[in-house]
Amino acid sequence: MLTSLPLLSITIFLPLLGAFAILLNWGNKQTSLAMNARWVALWTSLVTLGLAITLWWNFDASSSEFQLQDKFQWMPLLNMGYHVGLDGISLPLFLLSAFLIPLCVLVSWTSIQNKVPEYMVAFLVLETFLLGMFSALDFILFYLFFESVLIPMFLIIGIWGGSNRIYAAFKFFLYTLLGSILSLLAIIYIYFEVGSSSIPAALVTPFDPQIQTWLWLAFFASFAVKIPMWPLHTWLPDAHVEAPTAGSVILAGVLLKMGGYGFIRFSLSMFPEASSYFTPMVFTLSIIAIIYTSLVALAQKDMKKLIAYASVAHMGFVTLGIFTADAQGIQGAIMQMVSHGLVSAALFICVGVVYDRLHSREIADYGGIVHIMPRYAIFFMFFILASIGLPGTSGFVGEFLILLGAFQVNTWATLLAATGMVLGVAYALWLYRRVVFGQLSNPKLKELTDLDWREKIVFGPLAASVLIFGLYPMPVLILAEASVAKVIDQFNLALEVDGNLLVDSKKSLEVALLRKGQ
Repeated sequence: MLTSLPLLSITIFLPLLGAFAILLNWGNKQTSLAMNARWVALWTSLVTLGLAITLWWNFDASSSEFQLQDKFQWMPLLNMGYHVGLDGISLPLFLLSAFLIPLCVLVSWTSIQNKVPEYMVAFLVLETFLLGMFSALDFILFYLFFESVLIPMFLIIGIWGGSNRIYAAFKFFLYTLLGSILSLLAIIYIYFEVGSSSIPAALVTPFDPQIQTWLWLAFFASFAVKIPMWPLHTWLPDAHVEAPTAGSVILAGVLLKMGGYGFIRFSLSMFPEASSYFTPMVFTLSIIAIIYTSLVALAQKDMKKLIAYASVAHMGFVTLGIFTADAQGIQGAIMQMVSHGLVSAALFICVGVVYDRLHSREIADYGGIVHIMPRYAIFFMFFILASIGLPGTSGFVGEFLILLGAFQVNTWATLLAATGMVLGVAYALWLYRRVVFGQLSNPKLKELTDLDWREKIVFGPLAASVLIFGLYPMPVLILAEASVAKVIDQFNLALEVDGNLLVDSKKSLEVALLRKGQ
């Protein structure tokens, strides 16, 4: 019965239905309006998560094809349609988005008191756009979802953020929007080249190698900002510092993954020759991101800003793994995106927990809170260890596979990336020591209370997921295996054909010169 329903489309647009329910303004008093909005958002996001898990249950991991597709003609005269579907590359990120939104609602349960209904509507609308973006199989639909994500995120930062929220919101919006204009031009070219806006049709269309270079650069301008790569990362620390806790969770947990997903889905799959040509550049930028932002993180005095720079370093591993064009490297990149989504979300929530109590993110204002918040200290320690890639956590699996794949391509890049891991240990443990250990020198810290039931509910699933995927990562790896193998086969085939054509052209030139000489 489930297979006869457009289950994927229902999952995508259910949060939008919840947002409309909140806009109906249930309740007569402002307090009841806020509470109703919280409950509607929570139940809507939980049901959406349940539907996403159902999609996972009905997914055939042995197939590399797009599955669970919903399709109908949207603009038949232009050969554009509503077309969504999932494969082993998009489904893990689809599930990650559905998993984090209910936690964002719980995180904001008491910390957000101003314009609560509007806040919950923004997150539900954001969820629909994220789910739609990861499942879109039409270029126009993808671009609409991809850019629409900016609107609710802009409002979340700009309305519910910190004192410098307007500057951070506009910087975030302008950086990401300007980067996407070139990708729109590339999409228009692909539309005329393919004859439709179908992504599956474009994936099997061989583009001229010279044209690939320009198309690759156009998409790179968009995805490099989103991920973000050095030196286009400067919007991220400001956005994280000013965003509310849940905004930072979804920003680091999901929005940064949009760039990584785009690199795999479009750059590597559609433009293999250009990807191969620009791989040294991507490796260089990735290594700089890993080392430079790790050093910058060491110098930070703000907890949120430190974790934000750490996110840039971790996403450097992702781009390194993707452009190895190796099965282990790409699977490691997908695993790293999932792991970073869980761990970075947890770390930002850890900062939010103490910020809600002390209203300070300055590292110097803390110290010795293990004496009064032991449960918090345990969770914080676990996620810090996961962020540095401790074996047994999900962070180790992703980084190990990435380095394994990179080692087969470029030994020096692997060595330099490994030094970034050492720096990661330094700034992470430095942060934990300064915040958790030592003496209670700040008298205000004595008034802090340990985790409440809601915060335990938030940390529990995150810790369990990090541990489960660290000990048994096969659910993610098996899910992505067939789709990754298909991408690599197409990539290698395109390079082999291009190489043969180059050899044939050289031979033809030699024959022509010999004949001319005779």
